[in-house]
Amino acid sequence: MYYQPQFNLKTKRITGAEALIRWHCPERGLILPAEFIPLAENTSLIFAKGNWLLNDVCRQIIYWQEHNFPVIPISINLSSKQFSHPDLAKDILSSLTHYHIQPNLLKLELTESLLVQNIEITIEQFKALKSAGIGIAIDDFGTGYASLGYLQRFPFDTLKIDRCFIENIHHNAKNAAITNAIINMAKQLHFEVVAEGVETSAERDFLLAHGCELIQGYLISKPLPTKQFRKFFYQKLKRVLKLTRN
Repeated sequence: MYYQPQFNLKTKRITGAEALIRWHCPERGLILPAEFIPLAENTSLIFAKGNWLLNDVCRQIIYWQEHNFPVIPISINLSSKQFSHPDLAKDILSSLTHYHIQPNLLKLELTESLLVQNIEITIEQFKALKSAGIGIAIDDFGTGYASLGYLQRFPFDTLKIDRCFIENIHHNAKNAAITNAIINMAKQLHFEVVAEGVETSAERDFLLAHGCELIQGYLISKPLPTKQFRKFFYQKLKRVLKLTRN
């Protein structure tokens, strides 16, 4: 399990993190999700993977709380196959109850393409999860094939702007226009907006100037193993506290 922090540019604080899995193969070394997740989706392994990820995140949240780690929401990604399972919402809520975790400490990230698969089941899942207090984000917004009409039907909290629109945004007029439109639309719809894949200070400055305060990407930190993430978090927190005192 790895975690990549989400950072608020105004408060200079880590406000959340995305849980990501990596496969360290003895023969082939590090294998990224783009290679092994499609394989898992073609088998029942995707459900075992999903259950393991959810329970591991829950255990980690409990561990952090017991060791006075600052409480932040953790995001996990769901595949279309997982989300189409009729018991998904019930299973997630059952895990949160088992570990005595507040639902607002969990956020689910879904891709646009997932929304157009079995819409009625998807809406029912959304209603159950949202009514419990779990946050829901659209990942890689603008790259899928869902229409803007879906923003009316599904109760999202967050839009995550894909890296393809962020890259060289200060030089690319089309990327700048698209990103600015997404930020403005998100604000009008009362959505939180997160820019993904931010890698340069110029990209960061453009986003902040245009009203996007939350970012995620290598400029802040690459995904980190659990222990390294905790150390990174505390270093950032100490820096903020020092600036506040001064």
